[in-house]
Parts: sequence; C-alpha cells; structure tokens
Amino acid sequence: MNIRMADQNDLELLVKPRFDYFTSEGQTFTPEEKAALTANLTSYIKRHLNTDFFVAIVEIDGQPVSTAYLAISEKPVNTSWSTGKIGTILNVFTFPEHRKQGCATACLNLLIDIAKRENCSYLELSASEMGKPVYEQLGFKIPTPSHFTPMRLSLL
Repeated sequence: MNIRMADQNDLELLVKPRFDYFTSEGQTFTPEEKAALTANLTSYIKRHLNTDFFVAIVEIDGQPVSTAYLAISEKPVNTSWSTGKIGTILNVFTFPEHRKQGCATACLNLLIDIAKRENCSYLELSASEMGKPVYEQLGFKIPTPSHFTPMRLSLL
C-alpha cells in the first residue's frame, strides 16, 4: 500500500472518485449533468489543489483504491473556530474489494495531519453508516447541539 497526496498530474484521477462516490450513494446523472459537474469539479481542483483543497490517495500495485478530500475554509474567528479555519472531509471512498484494509484510515490520518499543519480549528464531515465507525475510531464525535438552528437558502 502506498499513500500519497494528489498533485496537478492527477486531475483526471481526482474527478473519477467523486463520481464513484456519487454512484455508491445511488445518485445518477444525465450526460449533460455529468459533463457540467465534471467541468466545474475540474476547474475547482485546478484552482485549489494543495492550497485549500487536499486529496489523499492510497494505491495498491500502482492503482488508486481509496481517496479522501479535505477542503479548508476560512471565516472570521469566533469562540467556535478560534483560528478562523475549518476543515471539511469529503468523498472518503474505497473500492469495495479493498475495504476493511485500513485504506480510508490511512487517507484520513494524512488529511488530519495536513489540517493540523494548516492550523484548522476542527474537522467536520457527514458520516455514512458504513463510515461512522472509522471516523469514531479516529476521534470524530457528534457535536453538541447548538442553540442556533442550521438553515440554508438554495440559490440554484
């Protein structure tokens, strides 16, 4: 098993796992939707990779078998994020034939180290039932409910 950080030479490689993840969650796309998402994702990766967006890749025999993404956002500091930086873990995905071998954990440990190096106040993620035990073993916890109500306004 080889673990490494993605670079600009991995652009095509980074788009595919995102769609593998979407598919594993039961999402489907028309060819037009997939083309638009691919263009937007490719543009995002080109602009942000290894600046405020990081991707860990596990390879076995030279083939990628697991990926995890870390997106870092910065906000004005407050008591909940004293450094102003928050990391979001996304797209933790391991192909089924390579699960239960520590691949996702290896990716996550690398991204946790990067988040610490980048001075993030905390990491957040949305856990699937399958991933929840992995995240709990790494120390992730369900946050204490806030007295604020999360809300969202969709713009698209």
